[in-house]
Amino acid sequence: MASPPSPPRAATAPPTLDLALLGVAVVAVSTSAPLIRVADAPTLAIAFWRNALALPVLGLLVALGARAREAFLGLNAREARLSAVAGVFLAAHFATWVPSLSFTSVASSVALVATQPVWAALIARQRGEYVAARAWTGIGLAVAGAVVLAGVDLSLSPRALFGDLLALAGGVLAAAYVTVGAEVRRTVPTTVYATLCYSVAAAVLLVVCLVGRQQLAGYDSTTWWALVAMVIGPQLLGHTLVNRVLPTTGPTLVSVAILFEIVGSAFIAWLAFDEVPPLTAVPAGILIGAGVVLVVQSEADEPAVAGAPALE
Repeated sequence: MASPPSPPRAATAPPTLDLALLGVAVVAVSTSAPLIRVADAPTLAIAFWRNALALPVLGLLVALGARAREAFLGLNAREARLSAVAGVFLAAHFATWVPSLSFTSVASSVALVATQPVWAALIARQRGEYVAARAWTGIGLAVAGAVVLAGVDLSLSPRALFGDLLALAGGVLAAAYVTVGAEVRRTVPTTVYATLCYSVAAAVLLVVCLVGRQQLAGYDSTTWWALVAMVIGPQLLGHTLVNRVLPTTGPTLVSVAILFEIVGSAFIAWLAFDEVPPLTAVPAGILIGAGVVLVVQSEADEPAVAGAPALE
Protein backbone atom coordinates (compact mmCIF):
# COMPACT_ATOMS: atom_id res chain seq x y z
CA MET A 1 0.00 0.00 0.00
CA ALA A 2 1.38 3.41 -0.95
CA SER A 3 2.38 5.74 1.85
CA PRO A 4 0.49 9.03 2.25
CA PRO A 5 2.02 12.04 0.55
CA SER A 6 4.52 14.07 2.51
CA PRO A 7 3.44 17.48 3.80
CA PRO A 8 4.00 20.48 1.52
CA ARG A 9 7.46 21.91 1.61
CA ALA A 10 7.75 25.50 2.75
CA ALA A 11 9.22 28.05 0.37
CA THR A 12 12.32 28.83 2.39
CA ALA A 13 16.08 28.62 2.01
CA PRO A 14 17.95 25.97 4.04
CA PRO A 15 18.95 27.03 7.60
CA THR A 16 22.33 28.72 7.90
CA LEU A 17 23.54 26.05 10.32
CA ASP A 18 22.74 23.27 7.86
CA LEU A 19 24.52 25.13 5.05
CA ALA A 20 27.56 25.46 7.33
CA LEU A 21 27.42 21.74 8.16
CA LEU A 22 27.20 20.98 4.43
CA GLY A 23 30.35 23.07 3.98
CA VAL A 24 32.13 21.02 6.65
CA ALA A 25 30.96 17.85 4.92
CA VAL A 26 32.38 19.01 1.59
CA VAL A 27 35.75 19.80 3.20
CA ALA A 28 35.74 16.37 4.84
CA VAL A 29 34.99 14.44 1.65
CA SER A 30 37.66 16.48 -0.15
CA THR A 31 40.26 14.55 1.88
CA SER A 32 39.06 11.27 0.39
CA ALA A 33 41.14 11.20 -2.80
CA PRO A 34 44.41 12.28 -1.09
CA LEU A 35 43.90 9.66 1.63
CA ILE A 36 43.13 6.97 -0.96
CA ARG A 37 46.45 7.86 -2.58
CA VAL A 38 48.26 7.36 0.74
CA ALA A 39 46.56 4.03 1.47
CA ASP A 40 48.27 1.05 -0.14
CA ALA A 41 45.11 -1.04 -0.57
CA PRO A 42 42.63 -1.88 -3.34
CA THR A 43 40.15 0.96 -3.77
CA LEU A 44 37.06 -1.23 -3.34
CA ALA A 45 38.56 -2.66 -0.15
CA ILE A 46 39.05 0.93 1.02
CA ALA A 47 35.36 1.61 0.32
CA PHE A 48 34.43 -1.46 2.37
CA TRP A 49 36.56 -0.46 5.35
CA ARG A 50 35.30 3.13 5.23
CA ASN A 51 31.78 1.87 5.81
CA ALA A 52 32.62 -1.04 8.11
CA LEU A 53 34.90 0.86 10.50
CA ALA A 54 32.31 3.60 10.94
CA LEU A 55 29.75 1.13 12.30
CA PRO A 56 31.16 0.72 15.86
CA VAL A 57 31.12 4.50 16.34
CA LEU A 58 27.59 4.89 14.97
CA GLY A 59 26.35 1.84 16.86
CA LEU A 60 27.68 3.29 20.12
CA LEU A 61 25.95 6.62 19.43
CA VAL A 62 22.67 4.83 18.78
CA ALA A 63 23.04 2.72 21.94
CA LEU A 64 23.85 5.73 24.15
CA GLY A 65 21.24 8.09 22.72
CA ALA A 66 17.76 7.59 24.16
CA ARG A 67 16.03 9.15 21.14
CA ALA A 68 18.17 7.25 18.64
CA ARG A 69 17.72 3.99 20.50
CA GLU A 70 13.96 4.48 20.62
CA ALA A 71 13.89 5.34 16.91
CA PHE A 72 15.97 2.27 16.05
CA LEU A 73 13.68 -0.05 17.98
CA GLY A 74 10.62 1.65 16.48
CA LEU A 75 11.67 1.48 12.82
CA ASN A 76 8.85 0.43 10.55
CA ALA A 77 9.30 -1.86 7.56
CA ARG A 78 9.33 0.97 5.04
CA GLU A 79 12.03 2.96 6.87
CA ALA A 80 14.22 -0.14 7.20
CA ARG A 81 13.69 -1.06 3.55
CA LEU A 82 14.55 2.42 2.24
CA SER A 83 17.65 2.59 4.46
CA ALA A 84 18.78 -0.71 2.95
CA VAL A 85 18.05 0.56 -0.58
CA ALA A 86 20.18 3.65 0.11
CA GLY A 87 23.01 1.37 1.30
CA VAL A 88 22.81 -0.67 -1.91
CA PHE A 89 22.93 2.53 -3.98
CA LEU A 90 25.96 3.76 -2.02
CA ALA A 91 27.79 0.46 -2.51
CA ALA A 92 26.85 0.39 -6.20
CA HIS A 93 28.18 3.94 -6.60
CA PHE A 94 31.57 2.84 -5.26
CA ALA A 95 31.49 -0.40 -7.28
CA THR A 96 30.93 1.44 -10.57
CA TRP A 97 32.80 4.71 -10.27
CA VAL A 98 36.00 3.33 -8.69
CA PRO A 99 36.55 0.63 -11.39
CA SER A 100 35.84 3.23 -14.10
CA LEU A 101 39.26 4.73 -13.34
CA SER A 102 40.86 1.52 -14.62
CA PHE A 103 39.18 1.78 -18.02
CA THR A 104 39.03 5.47 -18.86
CA SER A 105 40.99 8.60 -18.00
CA VAL A 106 40.69 10.26 -14.61
CA ALA A 107 39.47 13.42 -16.36
CA SER A 108 36.64 11.60 -18.13
CA SER A 109 35.67 9.69 -15.00
CA VAL A 110 35.56 12.81 -12.83
CA ALA A 111 33.65 14.82 -15.42
CA LEU A 112 31.02 12.11 -15.92
CA VAL A 113 30.47 11.27 -12.24
CA ALA A 114 30.07 15.03 -11.73
CA THR A 115 26.75 14.83 -13.59
CA GLN A 116 25.24 13.69 -10.27
CA PRO A 117 23.32 16.99 -9.71
CA VAL A 118 21.61 16.63 -13.08
CA TRP A 119 20.35 13.17 -12.20
CA ALA A 120 19.28 14.32 -8.72
CA ALA A 121 17.20 17.10 -10.27
CA LEU A 122 15.72 14.76 -12.88
CA ILE A 123 14.78 12.25 -10.18
CA ALA A 124 13.13 15.08 -8.24
CA ARG A 125 11.11 16.10 -11.30
CA GLN A 126 10.13 12.48 -11.96
CA ARG A 127 8.81 12.30 -8.40
CA GLY A 128 6.64 15.34 -8.98
CA GLU A 129 8.82 17.90 -7.21
CA TYR A 130 9.25 21.43 -8.54
CA VAL A 131 12.78 22.36 -9.67
CA ALA A 132 13.09 26.11 -10.24
CA ALA A 133 14.67 27.51 -13.40
CA ARG A 134 17.33 29.18 -11.25
CA ALA A 135 18.24 25.77 -9.83
CA TRP A 136 18.71 24.33 -13.33
CA THR A 137 20.98 27.26 -14.18
CA GLY A 138 22.99 26.64 -11.02
CA ILE A 139 23.29 22.94 -11.82
CA GLY A 140 24.54 23.80 -15.30
CA LEU A 141 27.18 26.20 -13.95
CA ALA A 142 28.38 23.73 -11.31
CA VAL A 143 28.67 20.82 -13.75
CA ALA A 144 30.44 23.12 -16.22
CA GLY A 145 32.92 24.00 -13.47
CA ALA A 146 33.62 20.32 -12.85
CA VAL A 147 34.15 19.73 -16.56
CA VAL A 148 36.45 22.78 -16.82
CA LEU A 149 38.65 21.38 -14.03
CA ALA A 150 38.60 17.77 -15.24
CA GLY A 151 38.85 18.60 -18.92
CA VAL A 152 37.14 16.90 -21.82
CA ASP A 153 38.90 13.69 -22.67
CA LEU A 154 36.24 11.33 -24.00
CA SER A 155 37.67 8.51 -26.09
CA LEU A 156 35.84 6.37 -28.63
CA SER A 157 37.73 3.17 -27.84
CA PRO A 158 35.52 0.33 -26.51
CA ARG A 159 37.55 0.11 -23.29
CA ALA A 160 37.34 3.82 -22.59
CA LEU A 161 33.66 3.90 -23.52
CA PHE A 162 32.99 1.14 -20.97
CA GLY A 163 34.82 3.16 -18.31
CA ASP A 164 32.83 6.27 -19.27
CA LEU A 165 29.58 4.34 -18.86
CA LEU A 166 30.69 3.08 -15.44
CA ALA A 167 31.48 6.65 -14.33
CA LEU A 168 28.14 7.89 -15.64
CA ALA A 169 26.39 5.08 -13.75
CA GLY A 170 28.33 6.15 -10.66
CA GLY A 171 26.84 9.64 -10.96
CA VAL A 172 23.30 8.28 -11.35
CA LEU A 173 23.72 5.94 -8.37
CA ALA A 174 25.12 8.72 -6.18
CA ALA A 175 22.06 10.85 -7.01
CA ALA A 176 19.78 7.92 -6.15
CA TYR A 177 21.64 7.42 -2.85
CA VAL A 178 21.10 11.00 -1.64
CA THR A 179 17.51 11.03 -2.90
CA VAL A 180 16.53 7.92 -0.98
CA GLY A 181 18.48 9.20 2.02
CA ALA A 182 16.50 12.44 1.99
CA GLU A 183 13.28 10.43 2.04
CA VAL A 184 14.37 8.29 5.01
CA ARG A 185 15.76 11.23 6.96
CA ARG A 186 12.32 12.84 7.11
CA THR A 187 11.43 10.46 9.92
CA VAL A 188 14.64 8.65 10.96
CA PRO A 189 17.51 10.23 13.00
CA THR A 190 20.87 10.59 11.29
CA THR A 191 22.75 8.05 13.40
CA VAL A 192 20.07 5.39 12.97
CA TYR A 193 19.83 5.88 9.22
CA ALA A 194 23.62 6.00 8.77
CA THR A 195 24.07 2.81 10.82
CA LEU A 196 21.61 0.89 8.66
CA CYS A 197 22.79 2.40 5.37
CA TYR A 198 26.51 1.85 6.01
CA SER A 199 25.87 -1.68 7.29
CA VAL A 200 24.20 -2.65 4.02
CA ALA A 201 26.85 -0.83 1.96
CA ALA A 202 29.64 -2.62 3.84
CA ALA A 203 27.96 -6.01 3.37
CA VAL A 204 27.50 -5.48 -0.37
CA LEU A 205 31.06 -4.21 -0.81
CA LEU A 206 32.39 -7.16 1.19
CA VAL A 207 30.72 -9.53 -1.28
CA VAL A 208 32.14 -7.55 -4.21
CA CYS A 209 35.63 -7.66 -2.68
CA LEU A 210 35.45 -11.39 -2.01
CA VAL A 211 34.19 -12.14 -5.52
CA GLY A 212 36.88 -9.89 -6.99
CA ARG A 213 39.52 -11.35 -4.66
CA GLN A 214 40.46 -7.95 -3.27
CA GLN A 215 43.01 -7.95 -0.45
CA LEU A 216 41.17 -7.02 2.76
CA ALA A 217 43.99 -7.26 5.30
CA GLY A 218 47.75 -7.39 5.68
CA TYR A 219 48.23 -3.65 5.10
CA ASP A 220 51.06 -1.59 6.58
CA SER A 221 50.48 0.84 9.46
CA THR A 222 50.35 3.88 7.17
CA THR A 223 47.47 2.34 5.24
CA TRP A 224 45.52 1.53 8.41
CA TRP A 225 45.99 5.07 9.71
CA ALA A 226 44.81 6.40 6.34
CA LEU A 227 41.73 4.18 6.64
CA VAL A 228 41.05 5.51 10.14
CA ALA A 229 41.39 9.07 8.81
CA MET A 230 38.92 8.22 6.03
CA VAL A 231 36.42 6.96 8.57
CA ILE A 232 36.74 10.12 10.68
CA GLY A 233 36.82 12.53 7.72
CA PRO A 234 35.05 11.48 4.51
CA GLN A 235 32.73 8.95 6.18
CA LEU A 236 31.66 10.31 9.59
CA LEU A 237 32.14 14.03 8.97
CA GLY A 238 31.44 13.80 5.26
CA HIS A 239 28.70 11.34 4.37
CA THR A 240 27.06 11.43 7.80
CA LEU A 241 26.83 15.24 7.90
CA VAL A 242 25.40 15.13 4.39
CA ASN A 243 22.74 12.76 5.70
CA ARG A 244 22.19 15.12 8.64
CA VAL A 245 21.30 18.10 6.43
CA LEU A 246 19.38 16.26 3.69
CA PRO A 247 15.90 16.99 5.14
CA THR A 248 16.44 20.76 4.86
CA THR A 249 18.87 21.12 1.96
CA GLY A 250 17.54 18.40 -0.35
CA PRO A 251 19.40 16.01 -2.69
CA THR A 252 19.77 18.53 -5.54
CA LEU A 253 21.64 21.14 -3.47
CA VAL A 254 23.76 18.44 -1.79
CA SER A 255 24.70 16.99 -5.18
CA VAL A 256 25.73 20.43 -6.48
CA ALA A 257 27.69 21.38 -3.35
CA ILE A 258 29.58 18.09 -3.31
CA LEU A 259 31.21 19.07 -6.61
CA PHE A 260 33.49 21.29 -4.52
CA GLU A 261 35.17 18.01 -3.54
CA ILE A 262 36.96 18.08 -6.90
CA VAL A 263 38.45 21.52 -6.23
CA GLY A 264 39.13 20.77 -2.57
CA SER A 265 40.99 17.55 -3.38
CA ALA A 266 43.19 19.41 -5.85
CA PHE A 267 44.22 21.99 -3.25
CA ILE A 268 44.78 19.37 -0.53
CA ALA A 269 47.02 17.47 -2.98
CA TRP A 270 48.90 20.75 -3.48
CA LEU A 271 49.53 21.06 0.27
CA ALA A 272 50.21 17.36 0.93
CA PHE A 273 52.04 16.25 -2.20
CA ASP A 274 53.28 19.55 -3.65
CA GLU A 275 51.10 19.03 -6.73
CA VAL A 276 50.29 22.47 -8.07
CA PRO A 277 46.59 22.63 -9.04
CA PRO A 278 45.87 23.33 -12.71
CA LEU A 279 45.06 26.92 -13.67
CA THR A 280 41.51 25.79 -14.36
CA ALA A 281 40.95 25.19 -10.62
CA VAL A 282 40.17 28.88 -10.02
CA PRO A 283 37.50 29.35 -12.73
CA ALA A 284 36.13 25.90 -11.90
CA GLY A 285 35.74 26.89 -8.25
CA ILE A 286 34.04 30.13 -9.24
CA LEU A 287 31.58 28.32 -11.51
CA ILE A 288 30.77 25.68 -8.88
CA GLY A 289 30.39 28.37 -6.22
CA ALA A 290 28.05 30.39 -8.42
CA GLY A 291 26.05 27.24 -9.11
CA VAL A 292 25.67 26.50 -5.39
CA VAL A 293 24.54 30.08 -4.70
CA LEU A 294 21.88 29.90 -7.42
CA VAL A 295 20.57 26.56 -6.15
CA VAL A 296 20.41 27.90 -2.57
CA GLN A 297 18.56 31.01 -3.78
CA SER A 298 16.17 28.87 -5.82
CA GLU A 299 15.05 27.17 -2.59
CA ALA A 300 13.48 30.43 -1.45
CA ASP A 301 11.80 30.83 -4.85
CA GLU A 302 10.28 27.36 -4.75
CA PRO A 303 6.52 27.39 -4.21
CA ALA A 304 4.96 25.09 -1.67
CA VAL A 305 3.73 22.08 -3.59
CA ALA A 306 2.11 18.81 -2.74
CA GLY A 307 4.62 16.37 -1.36
CA ALA A 308 6.39 14.05 -3.74
CA PRO A 309 5.24 10.45 -3.76
CA ALA A 310 7.19 8.30 -1.33
CA LEU A 311 9.88 6.13 -2.82
CA GLU A 312 8.99 2.46 -2.78
